[in-house]
Amino acid sequence: MAGIVTLFSHSILFSHKALSSRKRATTVAAILVSALAMLTGCAGNAQSGDTVRFALDWTPNTNHTGLFVALQQGYFEDAGLDVQVLPYNDTSPNTLVDAGNAEFGVSFQSSSTFAKAAGAQTKSVLAPLQHWATGIAVKADRADITRPRDLDGKIYAGFANPDGEETLKQIIRNDGGKGEFTTVTLGTSAYEAVYSGAADFTVSFFAWEGIEAEHRGTPMRYFHYTDFGFPDAYALVIAGNESWMADHPGEARKFVQALQRGYQFAADEPAQAAQMLIDANPGAFTDESLVRESQQMLSSEYMKDSSGRVGTQTAERWAGYSGFLFQHGLLTGPDGSPLTTEPDWSTYFTNEYLPQP
Repeated sequence: MAGIVTLFSHSILFSHKALSSRKRATTVAAILVSALAMLTGCAGNAQSGDTVRFALDWTPNTNHTGLFVALQQGYFEDAGLDVQVLPYNDTSPNTLVDAGNAEFGVSFQSSSTFAKAAGAQTKSVLAPLQHWATGIAVKADRADITRPRDLDGKIYAGFANPDGEETLKQIIRNDGGKGEFTTVTLGTSAYEAVYSGAADFTVSFFAWEGIEAEHRGTPMRYFHYTDFGFPDAYALVIAGNESWMADHPGEARKFVQALQRGYQFAADEPAQAAQMLIDANPGAFTDESLVRESQQMLSSEYMKDSSGRVGTQTAERWAGYSGFLFQHGLLTGPDGSPLTTEPDWSTYFTNEYLPQP
């Protein structure tokens, strides 16, 4: 029924890196079965216009604050929408959205670019983070690493992202280096590898791993991409299913505007918004001060455009980083072959569902 918010993520609570403990294992198992059935059994099924499924890219964190604000404040309910938040799983939100298993999901400019170039019927409808919120991270006490070119010959703890290494090589070259380093793929343990000295550098999310490192007493030094001639990018975007949006333009507009309202609140009122995120996910955060500091950082430095609005996108920003991916031969088409013609980046995003200024 419209107006009822169904939160699968409230039924399955996670910490930032691992599933939080539960005493009633049978209840969790039942919820997992139900959630998985929804994720795997609804491919291609049309949803009624007032029901919107939203896919998370990870367990709840400050990238999602605007969503939980919108839920807590009743913005979706006010719009007559039944919003179902799908719990994080190993399937990319871009894949879920493209397959019709979710109408919208959390994404990034990079992953959205790869997906759409390969034929995904998705489009970015909102950019909650206007700038890179990640950068090259090294231990703060590394006197031998003071700038990107010092990373030549070092060990990079990576995440197997198709664009990650090429980005780092270009930044090092922009700083006068050769862009030559050894890569070890460690996933979420990449940060621990750098903290312990097993690797020399990684890519860190300033507003989470960066703050977490400070709290652990292992401060890091960062190199911001744009300080070394690399194009800026949207660190976070919301991807929508193009077919569903075409069939339900009114509902799509209501959803995006309610979600934008939540992210705008988070940008304008970070302390209140952080508390809403915490309240919406009881037990998920072992360090609540991390959540508050993270939201403050995102709100003050990353969420608003030059006019103070959250969510807007430009073709120039898309052409910068996504153009870099094309120019370096990283994008492939639906047949798996490298793209030979640069895409029209204006087709990768839209501002049409955002509230008018």
